[in-house]
Amino acid sequence: MSGIKAELSSLPARTKLMPSGYKHWLTPSWPAPANVHAATTLRTGGVSCGAYASLNPAMHVGDDADLVKQNRRTIKELLGLPGDPVWLEQIHSNRAVQAIATEPLQQADASYATESGVVCAVLTADCLPLLVCATDGSEVAAIHAGWRGLLAGVIGNTLTAMQNSDFLVWLGPAIGPDCFEVGAEVRNAFLEKSAAFLTAFKQKSNGKWLADIYQLARTDLAMRGIDKVYGGGFCTVTEQERFYSYRRDKQTGRMATLIWRE
Repeated sequence: MSGIKAELSSLPARTKLMPSGYKHWLTPSWPAPANVHAATTLRTGGVSCGAYASLNPAMHVGDDADLVKQNRRTIKELLGLPGDPVWLEQIHSNRAVQAIATEPLQQADASYATESGVVCAVLTADCLPLLVCATDGSEVAAIHAGWRGLLAGVIGNTLTAMQNSDFLVWLGPAIGPDCFEVGAEVRNAFLEKSAAFLTAFKQKSNGKWLADIYQLARTDLAMRGIDKVYGGGFCTVTEQERFYSYRRDKQTGRMATLIWRE
């Protein structure tokens, strides 16, 4: 990692490597079976520069492709991944696919796997990443859920595509409820789907609404009988030392949220 440290030496203070012993990823706090492994990468510990500093694994945001490839190799080494992640071409849809490496990438916003060693992955920078695992450890999934995907049913489509019915879910880093301002049309669209979403919105004085994307997901999951839900409580917008945020910076990198089973 000495080469990476040298490349980061000229970056702004908030993007430099953290103190010795600092981990450049989050490990979900959830009672997943021992054979299930998962993580969300932070923005630290890589080689990308400027707006993309520093551990950006996203190829589609304008970053230097060679640096992104090096960041992907670093992530694989840091997390001890059993193989390359199965990346998706995310399109803010409700499409869930089996995690199979293809070229071009599969257009979808969720992937699931039953085979060991297959790494499901999604990229986010304010949208909500969800990780799912069967309680017996036989199946895993990663979901990219912005408000459009949540409204369209990406969670339900993913769970329906999976073979199990008893799941654990972890909610990864997303925009916090005090930063996610939306118009009345977004709120109305959710309420037309179900009045249960009412608790996820708080009115502002400017006629806009603050949306709690974590509560939107929890409500959706509860309506599907999923109550073993963990995580949440992050804010990608305000925690700028750890997280990329598209709403905050516009030009920026992405965090990777990954899950795999032995």
